[in-house]
Amino acid sequence: MGDDAVVPDGVQQRLRERVRAALSVLPAERRQAASDADRAGKRAAAVTLTLLPVPGATGDGPLADEVAFVLTRRARSLRAHSGQWALPGGRIDAGETAEQAGRREVAEEIGLALGPERVLGLLDDYPTRSGYVITPVVLWAGGAGEPVPNPDEVAVLHRPPLAEIDREPRFLTIPESEAPVIQVPLFDRYVHAPTGAVLYQFREVVLHGRPTRVAHLEQPVFAWR
Repeated sequence: MGDDAVVPDGVQQRLRERVRAALSVLPAERRQAASDADRAGKRAAAVTLTLLPVPGATGDGPLADEVAFVLTRRARSLRAHSGQWALPGGRIDAGETAEQAGRREVAEEIGLALGPERVLGLLDDYPTRSGYVITPVVLWAGGAGEPVPNPDEVAVLHRPPLAEIDREPRFLTIPESEAPVIQVPLFDRYVHAPTGAVLYQFREVVLHGRPTRVAHLEQPVFAWR
């Protein structure tokens, strides 16, 4: 039985609707923030902010304290980005929407089967240096069971409260790009884009009500491949 089982359904519904309402600060046209030039020749992918209630949540406190999200560390056996912090996600297959791909990846990576009613909204597309355009999908997983990491893809699964990402990021300048490199503090280290950019926009939109854009934020040079 998951920790969210102790949070009443009515409380979970209030939290879901509060997050859904907060996401409405981004108009639909903002969700495809990447320009046509950025999207040209790139593959489509989805990542998820998979949300769960914090045990003891009342539904009326700050979302930063009442809602957690799923964060994984990728398995060392993976060829790409092994050992890095990540949000559940992957390529969008032919015929899939971003929402469908996000739900499928959550099932594959952490064993949760989430229906379409669990989709709360989308954040801005983010074009990566490695050839993808990523669409972040916000999902509610409370009451869906206990996440079980797939050892082929996930080494460690964490459920930090949103308060962990409610910190000011760093913006660095690099000679290789005119755009700032974002570093989001998380635990005892910094997370870079694209994960850092997604977490930062989610924090800005959902926790602070600011329609902050992130598609222009740069990745560190080591991620340009």
